[in-house]
Amino acid sequence: MSLAVSADLLDRAQRGEVDDAAFLDCIRTSLPYAWDVITGLITGLEAGGEEFADNQVPPPDEAARGQLLRLMASDAMRAAVERHYGVRLAFQNCHRAAAFRPSATVALAAFTSSRAQLLNQSPELVDC
Repeated sequence: MSLAVSADLLDRAQRGEVDDAAFLDCIRTSLPYAWDVITGLITGLEAGGEEFADNQVPPPDEAARGQLLRLMASDAMRAAVERHYGVRLAFQNCHRAAAFRPSATVALAAFTSSRAQLLNQSPELVDC
């Protein structure tokens, strides 16, 4: 299961739309490692003048890796985080997440290119 959804939140979802704040809280509490990685990227992006901030540190274990994969693989989760922080997120391999400023379209295109994906390969990441 991707998220630990409370009975209250599930009931609200069954009755209608759930707002981003409730959904983001569910993501934050269900996927704390992934949330910390992403919010760390946002902090880095806000602190610097670069077009993007990225994480190149492998997760400490498979559970943490799974959290990051689940957040980044879910269109709904990724989109909610992007809306909340006003960024674009991108992902390579098992752990290289990045947050881009909305204006960084060239940098985002380079990061998400086939070339960048191929250059980001390493033997350690074959089984991730």
